[in-house]
Amino acid sequence: MSDAYLYAAARTPFGRFGGALAGVRPDDLAAAALTGVLAKAPGLDPAAIGDVVWGNANGAGEDNRNVGRMAVLLAGLPVSVPATTVNRLCGSSLDAAVVASRTLESGDADVVVAGGVESMSRAPWVLPKPDRAFPARDVTVVSTTLGWRLVNPAMPKEWTVSLGECNEQLQGEFSISRERQDAFAARSHRLAAAAWDEGFYDDLVLPVEDLARDEGIRPGTDPGRLAALKPSFRPDGTITAGNASPLSDGASAVLLGTGEAAGRIGLAPVARIAGRGVHAVEPQRFGFAPVEAAERALRRAGIGWGDVGAVELNEAFAVQSLACVDAWGVDPEIVNTRGGAIALGHPLGASGGRLLGTLAKVLRERRERWGLAAICIGVGQALAVVLENVSDEVGQG
Repeated sequence: MSDAYLYAAARTPFGRFGGALAGVRPDDLAAAALTGVLAKAPGLDPAAIGDVVWGNANGAGEDNRNVGRMAVLLAGLPVSVPATTVNRLCGSSLDAAVVASRTLESGDADVVVAGGVESMSRAPWVLPKPDRAFPARDVTVVSTTLGWRLVNPAMPKEWTVSLGECNEQLQGEFSISRERQDAFAARSHRLAAAAWDEGFYDDLVLPVEDLARDEGIRPGTDPGRLAALKPSFRPDGTITAGNASPLSDGASAVLLGTGEAAGRIGLAPVARIAGRGVHAVEPQRFGFAPVEAAERALRRAGIGWGDVGAVELNEAFAVQSLACVDAWGVDPEIVNTRGGAIALGHPLGASGGRLLGTLAKVLRERRERWGLAAICIGVGQALAVVLENVSDEVGQG
């Protein structure tokens, strides 16, 4: 079997809900990310791409009908380049990279692009068909922006509570204070702003429309300001709009290939996909699922937490992020050193690709050998991927 390597990564800026990218269709965002990552390998003949695996959580509007294939066509790639779209909700683009890595390892392709897209601004309302013809009653349109919709009545009620309520339950289980959550959120904004100011994201993010920088970052955020915000899900709760990730729009992509494909791609690989882990729990405990997913990925990579030099954990909520970091016992200072989703944004289908691209660069920057990307997923799942830094920028860690 061949190993699967990451050669390049690119993403759009992440826009706020109703913000600068709200006028851009998700298939166009996907095409922009796909074009952007391939621009980093100008020597690669696009016809040599064996497959495109794309993540998308909604699929109810302009992202329907296999948005991955739409991105290939809109990006002007040869019509011979195939594509598929996968949906593991928030983990969709990380799942796309996992699927792509298995394709490479099995020998079914030498070069695969993985990525994902979400426009939460443009997520449509849907109108269910009636259960009988010509109903003489009012009907309700349902928003597909986030969370449960058109719930099957056979589902237990405790499984279908809101994402925020799920995380309030985690807060109670692990006694993670509002103060810790707000401090974690403020850190995310501070590190994200510093990363942009220092140029860290300049070669990872491609401008779209008039947006060149992640739109949700608030450099002046501090715990004191966050403490003034009202709870969003319970009158006496701890989760607010400030310590949870925002609704966002964006796309991400990674160029993956076997080691033997380096000459065809025209680049040296920067990271090897060394371990993968998936885990599932009760739907309402989805925020804690990354704990075991990460452990599984580490075991499959043949390493332990003592080997890990960098962690990219998607910050769906500060409380679930802190619960995972606490459970791992990892040094919090190696987690999301360039900001996280609370500041950068969380366009559901695109976040996993962002994690991989950021992690690969952080490993090079810190000269660390091993890193882990993890993401919680609604309805009780999580994914994790271990990367091994194979660039020249690696120490003995």
